[in-house]
Amino acid sequence: MAPKSYDFVIVGGGSAGSALANRLSADPDTRVLVLEAGRPDYPWDVFIHMPAALTFPIGSRFYDWKYESEPEPHMGGRRVYHARGKVLGGSSSINGMIFQRGNPLDYERWAAGPGMEKWDYSHCLPYFRRMENCLAADEDDEFRGHEGPLVLERGPATSPLFPAFLKSVQEAGYPLTDDVNGYRQEGFAPFDRNVHRGRRLSASKAYLRPVKKRPNLEIKTRALVTRVLFEGKRAVGVEYQRGRGKPQQVRAGEVILCGGAINSPQLLQLSGVGNAQELQQLGIDVVHDLPGVGENMQDHLEVYVQYACKQPVSMQPYMAKWRAPFIGFQWLFRKGPASTNHFEAGGFARSNEDVAYPNLMFHFLPIAVRYDGSSPAGGHGYQVHVGPMYSDALGSVKIKSKDPREHPALRFNYLSTEQDRREWVEAIRVARKLLNQPAMEPYNAGEVSPGPSVETDEQILDWVAKEGETALHPSCTCKMGADEMAVVDPESMRVHGVEGLRVVDASVMPYVTNGNIYAPVMMIAEKSADLILGKTPLPPSKAQFYVHTPRNAQQA
Repeated sequence: MAPKSYDFVIVGGGSAGSALANRLSADPDTRVLVLEAGRPDYPWDVFIHMPAALTFPIGSRFYDWKYESEPEPHMGGRRVYHARGKVLGGSSSINGMIFQRGNPLDYERWAAGPGMEKWDYSHCLPYFRRMENCLAADEDDEFRGHEGPLVLERGPATSPLFPAFLKSVQEAGYPLTDDVNGYRQEGFAPFDRNVHRGRRLSASKAYLRPVKKRPNLEIKTRALVTRVLFEGKRAVGVEYQRGRGKPQQVRAGEVILCGGAINSPQLLQLSGVGNAQELQQLGIDVVHDLPGVGENMQDHLEVYVQYACKQPVSMQPYMAKWRAPFIGFQWLFRKGPASTNHFEAGGFARSNEDVAYPNLMFHFLPIAVRYDGSSPAGGHGYQVHVGPMYSDALGSVKIKSKDPREHPALRFNYLSTEQDRREWVEAIRVARKLLNQPAMEPYNAGEVSPGPSVETDEQILDWVAKEGETALHPSCTCKMGADEMAVVDPESMRVHGVEGLRVVDASVMPYVTNGNIYAPVMMIAEKSADLILGKTPLPPSKAQFYVHTPRNAQQA
């Protein structure tokens, strides 16, 4: 029997794959198949849909691919854990639900590369607007959208710790802003979140669930794609496996990889597209020598700067297990502490006066806790998550064998550059400055982590090396562009040197954006849908965004 045929096969039902499936299947004559290796996002799965339950899927083999880096040479040989969503909706089903576009100058930086002219902020902003329904913004706000599938609720930030923090940052000399996704990113404010009426709004829930009954759209979960099928240099389909069953093949007019910054380069390499010499050493037949596949890996590293709290106003009591039934009951009515992700406010700041735009991100949390749910001793507390946003440390994704089930080697090279180390020292000093102003004095019972014994530059870097965790923003491993290390054509999203194959996900970013990357990934998917379908792109925006004049430019 001949393999079944589709117009588009989308590999990965995560953030980008969900958006693409919606847009490409809007034409009833276009047959679309989505192959997702993870499980379904069942409507009754509390660990996905309850915002405060975000610590449970991370680290669980049922929801998480559970990657680890190779030993990081500048972090004492530690392997850094990397969670990736193993479920429909991908990492949008297990992430922190923080919605940040990045700074407009991120996209100006993208557009400065060869062939990237139409990825500047003026061309990207219309797609940000198309995808969102920002409930907190005015209808006439030229930066925000109101008709898209991604409903955004702004953090209520009602805990007394939030207004104290926002006052404290002003006392430290940093501004507030009306909207970190609007005219001015720089500053501090309540955050937009992918939370709607007390539930997580993943990409799957926003884009796939409303259209899953379309007769021309088929979604298969627990379907691991093992290779792209080629005839010469044209992709003609994929091979996939469900469980330990017999491999199956499907034909496609086009194959679109949406596996993310780890899985997309992995699948390209398994399929013979990548560094020819490295592939040959693994016994893989080379389809096309493309040395940029898996290179240029970028990410955000972060730490938690934690303080004990004098007053019993943090979220710490809600961590008690005996409270879980009552909190769960409240959540059923879309109320209570389980209905929020608790990352309700934060901001962006420059670590020194010479950088052009904010290079530090802060998330404030009214509890001292780690992503895995563990807490330091001492009861009530609060913390900021902080890390540099545009580190120049670059890494790679490399397959280790022909086995598609073996995780590839991930090398991030955190703390490997002078800039990275300098900005980390500045980051910790700025975090302490923000948290030690008079406004925080009624709550400040002293720094718990890293603690007052960590003071010198060397001590700070040693602590970051021991305690730093990924912010879960791997990206840039199949970058767009026209240079010799580019993998994807920015005008079509096609993989250079082959036909019938495209990549649309975080891997195509040339540089990681300043902030959490879910929003940029969704924008890329929306813009790519028009490119793939040959539609007239949305007209560029004329909105003018805030630009800071660095001190060195003023002196010049």
